[in-house]
Amino acid sequence: MIKFIEFLLIGFVSGFMSGMFGIGGGSVRIPLLVLIGMSIKSAFGVNLFVIPFSSLTGAFTHRRNIEWKIAGYMIPAGIGGSILGALFVGKFSDFTLVMLFFIVSIITVAGVHLQRIAPGLTAKLRPGLIPVFSGTFFLNLIIGLRGGSGGSLFPPLLKSLGVEIKKAIATSLFVTIFTALSAWVIYLGRGDVPWDAAIFVLLGSIVGSRTGSKLSLKTKPFWLEIGLTVLILGLAVIMIIKKL
Repeated sequence: MIKFIEFLLIGFVSGFMSGMFGIGGGSVRIPLLVLIGMSIKSAFGVNLFVIPFSSLTGAFTHRRNIEWKIAGYMIPAGIGGSILGALFVGKFSDFTLVMLFFIVSIITVAGVHLQRIAPGLTAKLRPGLIPVFSGTFFLNLIIGLRGGSGGSLFPPLLKSLGVEIKKAIATSLFVTIFTALSAWVIYLGRGDVPWDAAIFVLLGSIVGSRTGSKLSLKTKPFWLEIGLTVLILGLAVIMIIKKL
């Protein structure tokens, strides 16, 4: 019974962060599941099962901010990258996957603040077909190796290409529905989805995502960026400590 309550709470917290910051939720969900004793590959499987549902909830709330043309570039690229990443996961040790998770977290945070770090570079970037398609494919390939849908990297990618943060969040939520589903099929085939945990995490995530999305619409972009940075780095560090 206590375990199911833990799954519900993890679902709510990760869903809330997903809706709030436009991430798939894996940057929060995976570390929390590992912290309560789940294997990292099972945590990946649960994460990918939950993302399409929580992201759909968040995307509906943010629907007026979705950049549909950009989403059209991202979906096919993201699906391809997600499938390749999911196929390669089984070839790495848990520790290697945790270290990869940490590295991707650093890249994510750098992307969020790229306009401050390298303003000259971001001034030249535009969200066209080639940078969006290639960036999405590459990031999803990397993020697929740590059981994600690309959602934690999509807002930084789009923001670095000049897309306003709230539009980046909305578009990210919509795209992760499709990228997560494509990778989840691979995990399902390998038997890496513990269904009891997945269902309870899902229920908590749906409620949390709706709540987080509503709050996001009322929050200034600066605080969204700061919150996303603290959240991703903090959980990545905790996850490494857990595995040492």
